[in-house]
Amino acid sequence: MEPQPAPLEQVDPGQDAERPPMASVDGRSAWRRLLRMGRPRPTKANLLSALLAVLLGTAIATQVQLTNSRGLEDLSQSDLVRVLDDVSVRSSRLDQQVRELEATRDRLKNGTGDTAEAMQQAENRVDTLGILAGAVPAHGPGIHVTISDPDRQVTGPVVLDLIQELRDAGAEAIDVGGVRVVASTYIGNQNSAIQVDGHSVARPIEVKAIGDSKTLASAMTIPGGVVESVRQKGGTAVVTEVDDVRITSVHEATPMTHATPAE
Repeated sequence: MEPQPAPLEQVDPGQDAERPPMASVDGRSAWRRLLRMGRPRPTKANLLSALLAVLLGTAIATQVQLTNSRGLEDLSQSDLVRVLDDVSVRSSRLDQQVRELEATRDRLKNGTGDTAEAMQQAENRVDTLGILAGAVPAHGPGIHVTISDPDRQVTGPVVLDLIQELRDAGAEAIDVGGVRVVASTYIGNQNSAIQVDGHSVARPIEVKAIGDSKTLASAMTIPGGVVESVRQKGGTAVVTEVDDVRITSVHEATPMTHATPAE
């Protein structure tokens, strides 16, 4: 005999009404629950990851800043070699000066030098301070820089950059348009005229600098340097190495208002 199908279960229509209603879910509670579940827990792994992310971001920002300020990635291999040689020459010169000063200090301190040597050192010191203060004329090897600017687009900031580049390259005396440049020198503009310590500078602008001529010339002609900045403004800057640059201008010292020598 064939099996008979199981009889269908009879459902009472009122049975659904007897079932307990399902609990309703509040939307805001559900979102708060999801946020709590997705919120990172302060574990050691999470803290370490956050620290690494901060350090990585700082390193990237620093690298970007250095790249933007230097622009070395745009230089060719020969230009990079010139930059490295320039830095090496400056470092060697400063190291030599440090060694000479330390040797002189040790001789005077230990009493091995005689009175004549002490007097000579004192005179040399006075001469050095006089040149640095612009109180006496100076001469020596260096460069001449002539800036021609028909459209008068070369302004005070360009001249200020030129002075700073010369100082960084080891210039010991600087003259801009017949005005001696010292530590207190300021550069300004007045009616398209460049002023140095309040004196108007004629165009073309003539700059004299005493120091290592090759190092000073390299600082002027380096990619992104003063010569290129002047060219971008429609002018020309000619740099000439000179065996004996003569700077006759002197700076008139102003009386000190607040500073006095310390004992």
